[in-house]
Amino acid sequence: MNKVFDSATAALHDVHDGAVIMSGGFGLCGNPEHCITELARRGVRNLTIISNNCGTTDKGLGVLLASGQVKKMLASYVGENKTFEQQYLSGELEVELNPQGTLAERIRAGGAGIEAFFTPTGYGTKIAEGKETREIGGRGCVLEHALRADFAIVKAKRGDRAGNLVYEKTANNFNAIMAAAGKVTVAEVEELVEVGELDPDHIHTPSIYVQRIFQGGTYEKPIEKLTTRPRP
Repeated sequence: MNKVFDSATAALHDVHDGAVIMSGGFGLCGNPEHCITELARRGVRNLTIISNNCGTTDKGLGVLLASGQVKKMLASYVGENKTFEQQYLSGELEVELNPQGTLAERIRAGGAGIEAFFTPTGYGTKIAEGKETREIGGRGCVLEHALRADFAIVKAKRGDRAGNLVYEKTANNFNAIMAAAGKVTVAEVEELVEVGELDPDHIHTPSIYVQRIFQGGTYEKPIEKLTTRPRP
């Protein structure tokens, strides 16, 4: 099975209106930049996006919000995007907020074949409203269901032609768990190598989870908040 595609355009050719998409990244770190740009170019609409956050007003997933392509957002942190705020308050955007650990575990569970789990996080708060609860080990817990997606778009530092992936430090973030939870996982990599060139002990995502892979071109890798201090 040939998993290598020439570009994001080829790898995302069948993403359809109404698709559920998981997008790796944390802030603007580890974002699948070329995949996001291609989704914006294609203009697919009514998307449900699962991601830790929705980029900034004009970077990352924020470009899809700005173009009106997102119908629903499942996220943990959304404070850096003014468009997100405006669309949510106007009722244009449906939002499901999750505690960050719960979001990560819902995605991980989806990839592991676990349909639901109980967690004490959120018990007794608005997060628990309408959900099944029970006491386990003397603690109140909330039932949370797994998350899966039609497409998972992820970014890795290196990958081989079989689809094995290696992430770069904190750019791993949500990418690895999302790669396992997508029906179709599209990986963009900075460097595409031949099978056998990656150290097996250093592979973060095994090839079985990746259906499509391509090598991206130039990466912007924007910094969400540049914080500096004067030199003494």
